[in-house]
Amino acid sequence: MKKISLQQKKRWLPPFFKTTYFKMLVNFYLPYMGAGIKITNITEDFRRFDVSMKLRLYNRNFVYSHFGGSLYAMADPFYMFILMENLGTKYMVWDKAAKIDFVKPGTGTVLATFEVNEEELNAIKEEVDAKGKMNKIFHAEIKSETGEVIARVEKVLYIRKLKE
Repeated sequence: MKKISLQQKKRWLPPFFKTTYFKMLVNFYLPYMGAGIKITNITEDFRRFDVSMKLRLYNRNFVYSHFGGSLYAMADPFYMFILMENLGTKYMVWDKAAKIDFVKPGTGTVLATFEVNEEELNAIKEEVDAKGKMNKIFHAEIKSETGEVIARVEKVLYIRKLKE
């Protein structure tokens, strides 16, 4: 018997699931609440996420700056969310690798934006349709409220066309 993935069975976000509810769901996810990470905005097309994290007693390190694990957690799932929602159920999306470079200590609220435009989505679909799979690299910066770069994140996602 052929095993059917959850992505094949149904769309991972039901059509009635508005961005507001998704934002609430993620913001109340315990690991994110514990780290003080919040989605501040999601575009209606699920192609852009704005995320913030305030420095708090429970997410700082020994030298009173943002804990590196919290900075990475802030960047972890969003490109995957974007691709899963925008590519649909005919594609499987997995995190494959990640890298974070800490540029300077984050001592206040830090912000990040994760966005994939329509041209990138179309290029991904074309390559995966032609080759069956691909690894796609995404880059993001975590910045202070004044715009200084705190960390640079590189995410590698594996995208594969599902057999019909």
